[in-house]
Amino acid sequence: MKEHEALPSIDHLSVVTATILLAYALTAFIQFPTRTIDLQLPGFLLTFNINFMTIISVVVGLLAAAGADWLIGAHPGLGGGRRFHHWLIPAFTALVISVPLNNLQISASWWVVLSLGGLLLTAVMIAEYISVDAGDLRFPIARVSLSAMSYALLLVLLIAVRGSGLRLYIVLLAILPAVAVVTAKTLHLRLGGWNLAWTAGISLFVTQLAAGLFYLPLRPLQFGLVLIGITYALINLAGGIEEKRSGNLIWIEPILLIVIFFALAILI
Repeated sequence: MKEHEALPSIDHLSVVTATILLAYALTAFIQFPTRTIDLQLPGFLLTFNINFMTIISVVVGLLAAAGADWLIGAHPGLGGGRRFHHWLIPAFTALVISVPLNNLQISASWWVVLSLGGLLLTAVMIAEYISVDAGDLRFPIARVSLSAMSYALLLVLLIAVRGSGLRLYIVLLAILPAVAVVTAKTLHLRLGGWNLAWTAGISLFVTQLAAGLFYLPLRPLQFGLVLIGITYALINLAGGIEEKRSGNLIWIEPILLIVIFFALAILI
């Protein structure tokens, strides 16, 4: 029975979380000048600003993926199964934490966000560990928790990139892989396999929709709610089709989700 109620080593979990938080904490004390990289393409110029937080964000994303692999590698129910899909949400979580940190001045609120990010990352790591074994008594809770946290992280990212004043191509470069990660992971948790066609289709559709919404007079929260509602609805539609639900049931939940999130975007 213990195999079906496994938890990650508290020592290993503490090392992973502390290392990532320490990397972010360094940005409060170490500053490097922002470097601008210009890429001239036929007809337009792409400009990328690289600062210390940008470098740290990439590093902590890799650290989170490596840390998740280290924790999950010790799971008694893992066997010889693949585990690369368990890297996605931890790495995504670590990257999303950097978005508000990069937009806030170093103050008490910055440290509060960092602390909350550490708690969220710990919760994600534990949920990923539990989700390794479908026979774990807490597997349904872990699956729902990972899906919910994925959507929440995506909403934070959407709001942050829209409100940061970035140019359209930077916003789209952030949205496309983020939607792809959330779609792939959510469908994998729900269906137990990879659905690359759905992942590609949903990611491209949402990214194109984001390009259209970018020039509308929407506040960042409205922008995020509309896109997360569409993403959530499309993922549920894909899951319903793959599960071969009846025609009416397939459409009811996605339509309700779109109506709810659009109503929230209008009312807020």
